[in-house]
Amino acid sequence: MAPINIALLGSGIFAREEHLPAILSASSTLRLVAVYSRTSSGAQNLAHLAKEKGVEGGEVQVYGDDKEGQGLDELLAREDVGGVVIALPILAQPSYIRKALSAGKHVLAEKPIAKDVATAVELTSWYRDNFASGPTFSIAENFRFFDSYIYASEQIASLGRILGFRVRVHALVQPGGKYYETEWRKKPEYQGGFLLDGGVHFIAATRLVLGGAGVKPVKTAAFSAQLQEHLPPVDTVDATAQLSNGSSGTISLSFGTTFSGSEYAFACEKGVVTVSKGKVTVQKNGEKEVVKEHPDEGNGVKQEIAAWGKALQEGKANQRQSPEEALGDLEWLEAMLQSGEKGGASIDLHRT
Repeated sequence: MAPINIALLGSGIFAREEHLPAILSASSTLRLVAVYSRTSSGAQNLAHLAKEKGVEGGEVQVYGDDKEGQGLDELLAREDVGGVVIALPILAQPSYIRKALSAGKHVLAEKPIAKDVATAVELTSWYRDNFASGPTFSIAENFRFFDSYIYASEQIASLGRILGFRVRVHALVQPGGKYYETEWRKKPEYQGGFLLDGGVHFIAATRLVLGGAGVKPVKTAAFSAQLQEHLPPVDTVDATAQLSNGSSGTISLSFGTTFSGSEYAFACEKGVVTVSKGKVTVQKNGEKEVVKEHPDEGNGVKQEIAAWGKALQEGKANQRQSPEEALGDLEWLEAMLQSGEKGGASIDLHRT
């Protein structure tokens, strides 16, 4: 089967450094034929980069809002373009998703699905109501394609009832960093700041692993804080969560602390599973611990793009990329942020 022609919408850091190489590496299922950005110069730079990296199938066409007759509408009108990857700022994404789907294009859009649950619910409902047999709508959550989290989820499935979990992901985002200096991230007009933009990854990873035990979070309570003046509105949240089997756990996320590193630990009846930096440690009761390294998982973007391309050729969506999965991630994170605003009030979860 011939590769599906696609376009990349957005020319920012993640589009250049992650999406572009991932699309080019999936040449058996996807062919990049066009790029779009608000400015044609940004799109042109991305097209040059694609050429340098050896894009197959001829020249990549450039589209920009400042280019007469070569804007987004003209791109979406192309019958030879079957799908788009959307890597744009959080607030912009939903309108582009709607336009692309309405034009009959398959969509893979960057996480989070929207700035808040209300917007995400409206977007998902609109899609399900109008495109039952039309183009597919997928969310690019690369952490759901990390080999380490998938392996941990599989291991937990064999260890009996989950007794508890603890997740910690800590870092200090400094002025001058490439992501911080993105204007829309520096002055966020959405809840959570970096906690929404980056923290949703860690929620996705936690939900994936918990799913191996057949459980999900049903209630959460949290405290939040802005520890760094340059990271509004908050940069830290510490939460507890009750699981569907009655057990509980903790999750601590911060982009404003001098702590560093990450760890996901899950206690089960028959042992403990820990994930840290591409390494999974399984300690079964009464047995020597077993460590499995995943040195080649990278950032998970190549895997998610490959999965999307494969699903398109098979004529179906990949469940890990469903808008409902992304909505579950967003709901848990939003509940943590709202609980923090309410001084630790408990909030029920319905979509996780």
